[in-house]
Amino acid sequence: MLKNKNQSKLFTLDREPFILSSSPYKYTDVSVQKIMWSVIGALMPATFMAVFYFGLVALWKVLVCVIAALVTEALINRLKGEPLTIKDGSAAITGLLLALTLPPSFPYSGTIIGAVFAIAIGKQIFGGLGHNIFNPALLGRAFLQACFPVAMTTWTFPNTAKFRTVDAITAATPLGQFKFENVMANYSDLLVGSIGGSLGETSAVAILIGGLYLLIKKYADWRIPVSFLCAVFIIGCLFWLINPSKYPDPVFHLLSGGLMLGAFFMATDLVTSPITKKGSWIFGIGAGLILIIIRLYGGLPEGVMYSILLMNAITPLINRYTKPKAFGERSP
Repeated sequence: MLKNKNQSKLFTLDREPFILSSSPYKYTDVSVQKIMWSVIGALMPATFMAVFYFGLVALWKVLVCVIAALVTEALINRLKGEPLTIKDGSAAITGLLLALTLPPSFPYSGTIIGAVFAIAIGKQIFGGLGHNIFNPALLGRAFLQACFPVAMTTWTFPNTAKFRTVDAITAATPLGQFKFENVMANYSDLLVGSIGGSLGETSAVAILIGGLYLLIKKYADWRIPVSFLCAVFIIGCLFWLINPSKYPDPVFHLLSGGLMLGAFFMATDLVTSPITKKGSWIFGIGAGLILIIIRLYGGLPEGVMYSILLMNAITPLINRYTKPKAFGERSP
């Protein structure tokens, strides 16, 4: 028996040496910083489509929101006497996601207020990255929804040939059109993004490209978006089969609103989502059920934000009651 410099013990068994040492045993080049910046990269297709459809105003709104989030993070770091954490990318993601949930016509002043609230109240007040209970970007949007209800529900048409002769401030989202006017949008428009809505919910294809990248790289738990989308599809299908003239079909539910953005980029947040496999299924199914209830019976046409935030609130309970048994543990 020999000891190495790390006080590990080297044994020889059948001429095959092996080392006993303390955890961790697996080394990888994946870090929090790498994951965060990869998520930002995955959001680039949706960001590009937002700029394509709504012009430079979308780009400026994204930049203002991201810069406000970074500045807020840096100031709070200074006030708390902590090292700067803006390099890890978490503040940049919060600003980018918040910007993508805003209407194109939303004022810049409100955008800055939302970014400051998302970082200060949604993240730093809990102790920073890894300690926040709710998704900071969604919490910032919920705050703006309460403070600026009119501005947050004033939509513009995309800058396409189809809408160039139309007043840009009288648009409605596909969900709003169906809920209040019983008008169904074309699937092709929903796929490519030729619709009214927030900056990040225009093109389902662009969001899906980035979301699949995260799943392939295993930076997000695939169980959450799959269970979320499947729950929306199945429950929406049941209502549609009961009364097709009153309720939209399940495909419309999947492609419209902020569901794709929420399912792939917000519900999968590493901090505010369950850490167990069973918990991930419960989280996604619960969010899908809440979303359908809000869309069909609530006063608002959309409910992705509230469905994820409500499930964030019970994530600690989900983790507690879905904790797997330790190896060798016996039931009492």
